[in-house]
Amino acid sequence: MSERIGAVARVREDIAAAKLRDPAARSGLEIALLYPGLHAVWAYRLWHALWVRRVRFIARSGSQITRWLTGIEIHPGATIGPGFFIDHGMGVVIGETTEIGEDVTLYQGVTLGGTGKDTGKRHPTVQDGVIVGTGARVLGPVLVGEGAKIGAGSIVVKDVPANSTVVGNPGRPVIVDGQRVPRDVHHPDIEHTRLPDPVAEAMACLVRRVTELEQDLADLRAGRTPVSRVNGSAEDCLPTAQEEISSILGLNPGAGI
Repeated sequence: MSERIGAVARVREDIAAAKLRDPAARSGLEIALLYPGLHAVWAYRLWHALWVRRVRFIARSGSQITRWLTGIEIHPGATIGPGFFIDHGMGVVIGETTEIGEDVTLYQGVTLGGTGKDTGKRHPTVQDGVIVGTGARVLGPVLVGEGAKIGAGSIVVKDVPANSTVVGNPGRPVIVDGQRVPRDVHHPDIEHTRLPDPVAEAMACLVRRVTELEQDLADLRAGRTPVSRVNGSAEDCLPTAQEEISSILGLNPGAGI
């Protein structure tokens, strides 16, 4: 009886998570009947229960039937925490050794996969409150830290720091305004479409630097002293273009960019 009550409570929690994170959700009944992401998660729990009891052929067969019905492939060997939500979900793939924490959100086309023929732990570990945007790929036994956001279309092959935003190919962590802002990871901010673009920021930096150099050259040709951009001591100097772009792209300043 307690197991049945626990299962009902988990279903209610799933529906509440979907209602919280999807502004299109109108009612619990609509979510329960029409959300393939939830159907895939509910089916996964059944197949996972069989998998851990070593009824593995049936578990794998069931997961393939679920894939055919929902377009979402979750290996029954994966470990998934409560509050997990897949929005739309078509094309989502979650590998066998994937570990997902609480209140994680995935959008359509996301892959939590491996990188080759490695054995053992070969899929990502995704901690609490992570959001993975449309079409992103997280590959290999990488750790995605608590509260991180992975932008749409990003390809992540290295660990992601907690409370950071990753964009690009390969994925690079970008810290907004130079700070990591504490967040409530169990009520994640789903505004994953408003992410910084480090490549555009680097190009803007280059354009700004070229404009400054052109102004300095024009001043020299006119016999004027170029405007000093040094504020007192060496510690107050503006960063060089290389240092600034390295910071934007999350690179080592001495990496020879």
